[in-house]
Amino acid sequence: MKKLMTLLMLLLVIAVAIYAGSPYYSAYQLKKAYDAKDGATIAAAINYEQVRPSMKTQLTSRFANTMEQYPLVAELSGEPLAKAANSFIVQAVDSAVTPENIEKLINTQGQANTATKELAAAWAISSNQVDLKNLIQDLIIHRGDVDAVVKQQVQQMMSQQAAQLEQQATQGTDSDKPKLSYCGINCFTISGQVKGYPITIEMQREGFIEWKIVDVVLP
Repeated sequence: MKKLMTLLMLLLVIAVAIYAGSPYYSAYQLKKAYDAKDGATIAAAINYEQVRPSMKTQLTSRFANTMEQYPLVAELSGEPLAKAANSFIVQAVDSAVTPENIEKLINTQGQANTATKELAAAWAISSNQVDLKNLIQDLIIHRGDVDAVVKQQVQQMMSQQAAQLEQQATQGTDSDKPKLSYCGINCFTISGQVKGYPITIEMQREGFIEWKIVDVVLP
């Protein structure tokens, strides 16, 4: 009986260790896949139905905050501009955050493609990287044609961000030892630097030891 109890206690300790250590192993597997340019493994680890809405919310909220800093722009074409910009953000996230594009992005280690350029442009537009002086001039020149102005700004941002992405892909550094920590019994975060950009990934437990990426906090 004593041996049975000892065995049961040992099995319990092993089960707890596996349960508690599973996110660290998942993080190790993700880092290993990234270093090996194994995009398929990372693409399969993402819960897209949770990541996409989060990224859209981050970008649209950030754009709304940016607009509050420029009352003149808001006065000229606030609502139509916000509608056009948010529409572009939603489309950019839907195009870029797919299994196929994530796999391609990891396989090429950040080489820019159209979907990635659009997402980078959406980030730039929402993060106050737009030349507001030119934006106001464009609105006047195009007589308030917001769609034309947004398209023009998007093309400019895509060109600028494409050049920056290419530079970051070759010169940006990655964290050797990302910060790993529990944020709840079923929540785990990985924080570090990817190609020079600070980034935090949140994973959520699925089942006993399986984990999925459910959020990416943009820089």
